[in-house]
This record gives sequence, C-alpha cells and structure tokens, in this order.
Amino acid sequence: MKKVHTLSLLFVTAMCLSPVAKSYSQVAISADTLKSILIEDWVRAKAYTQDYMKAMPPDKYNFRATDSVRTFAQQLLHISQSFSFFIAIATGQKPDFSTARPLENIASAQTADSVMYFVNTGYDAAINGLKNTSAADLMKKETFTMDKPYTSTRLSWFMKAFEHQTHHRGQTTIYLRLAGVKPPDERLF
Repeated sequence: MKKVHTLSLLFVTAMCLSPVAKSYSQVAISADTLKSILIEDWVRAKAYTQDYMKAMPPDKYNFRATDSVRTFAQQLLHISQSFSFFIAIATGQKPDFSTARPLENIASAQTADSVMYFVNTGYDAAINGLKNTSAADLMKKETFTMDKPYTSTRLSWFMKAFEHQTHHRGQTTIYLRLAGVKPPDERLF
C-alpha cells in the first residue's frame, strides 16, 4: 500500500511540475540581454585582472615560475595583445600581424605601469567593441584564416577572447603564490 501511495504521489508531482518545467525550457533570452550580460562580465573581468596586477609587487613583474615560461608581465601582456586578435575578428575587422611586434618581447612594456596600461587598454577595446557591436551582428559569422580557416559567430569570437583572458589570468595565480603573494579573492559578481 505504501509503495502504491508513493508512486501515486510521484505521478501527481510529475504532472504538476511538467507545465512549470516546460515553461522554463521555453524561456528565450534576447540578444540585447545577452549582450548586456557579456558587457557586465567583461567589466568584471577587467576589475578582477586589475586586482591581480595590483597584488603583484612592481619589482616582481619579471618573476618567472620556471625558465621555460613567460614572466608575470609577459603573461598579462599576452592577454592584452590577444584581445587585438580576437576582438578584431569579433568586430568584423581583419587582424593585421604584419607590423605587430609581441608586446611581451619589448622590455620597456614589461614594467608594472606599462603592463597595467596595455592590459586596461585591451579590456577597454574589448568592452567598447562589444558595446559597439549590435545585438543582431553578434550572430554574423566571421572567418579568420591562418593555417586553415576558422569560422565562428562574432559572439563566439568574443567568448573565445573571454576564455583566453581567463585562462592566462588563472595561470598568474601560480606566479603570485610562488612570489609569496596571496591571490585576490574571486570576483563572481
């Protein structure tokens, strides 16, 4: 009897919740709302990266975890320069590598002040590029060809840039810890 009562209760619960689940599965997010969420996340990521840059003492920007990897400054400069690549594609431009010299190889760019300038400029370019891209244009496809063609929506190129900066900022956590610095608390909001 108890088994029949439990099964009946489960059946009634499933029937009652079915319309609720269906209504949630049909919720659509507008392109403008998505764009607004992305801009908010980019602004948060910029602030979070600034926390990392401020945490590392300026005299340790040349710190390298091991000989075969970038310095702390080079990691951050790599983030910044990567923006120009991904954001150019995301905004419908073609990246020009013919005159670009990697910032991470320029000694004068590796001071704390220079790194902060280039990184903040990179984030601003990404944020402004997103703000200046219409919600409808986020679904346009863009192709970049290097060794083979890579085609994604502009939205996807913005997301690739976001993923890339998150990846490299995450790597700098180890640099901070090895330099005896407590990494900043996570910024989820």
